[in-house]
Amino acid sequence: MIDAAIKAISQILSPPMRTILWRSIGLALVLVTVLAIGLQRLLTWLATAGEGWAEAMLGPNFHGALEVLSWIISIAAGFGVVFGGIMLMPAITSLIASLFVDDVADLVEREHYPAERPGQALPVGIALIEGVKAAALTILIYLVALPFVLLAGAGFVIFFIATAWLLGREYFEMAAMRFRSPAEAKAMRRDNAVTVFIAGLFIAAFVSIPIVNLATPLFGMAFMVHLHKRLSGARPELIEPSPERRLRGL
Repeated sequence: MIDAAIKAISQILSPPMRTILWRSIGLALVLVTVLAIGLQRLLTWLATAGEGWAEAMLGPNFHGALEVLSWIISIAAGFGVVFGGIMLMPAITSLIASLFVDDVADLVEREHYPAERPGQALPVGIALIEGVKAAALTILIYLVALPFVLLAGAGFVIFFIATAWLLGREYFEMAAMRFRSPAEAKAMRRDNAVTVFIAGLFIAAFVSIPIVNLATPLFGMAFMVHLHKRLSGARPELIEPSPERRLRGL
């Protein structure tokens, strides 16, 4: 598994991968910026509306104190937006990964497995659906874990474990679906749940590093292509998939 991670990291900066890397980073930055602006405006509006409501309830004598409180809340909201953008990076990279899954997998298969027939490209609809589902599930689990952040760092441990499970699950299934139907890919992931989770820990560690985490879609996909190949072995039915098998299980 360590060898697979090293191969994935080394290939990220290879010339064929650089175009995908820059496109992935650009899209991630756009999504993070849009998310941050949207959250900042929403929180600022809520602070302003809350100040007006509180002043109406308490009277004009509290105007000065409420104005200071609103200012403090606005600053805190700004920090919250930055923190939220960092914590939601796994969800953002999950969505981005669905757009570049085949570009990355093709390069990995051609370089490291040239003697084997490459997998079939995922239909755009399937890839996007899987990416949106993974991103939505990530946000849901993070919202559930958020209250635990206040418990002496327990929330951060929960975040890390949840990230490992979510990203390991998503990237492995996308790699497997190039050779299997969605139902078969999910079944294989369940059969190798421990191995996939451990691999997910590598991706969770990668996505935890600021700036570097912008390349998570490339690392995660390349890493799981290697893992899927090793778990699959030389099974003939994985070498020549058919379109019918690809769509089964939807």
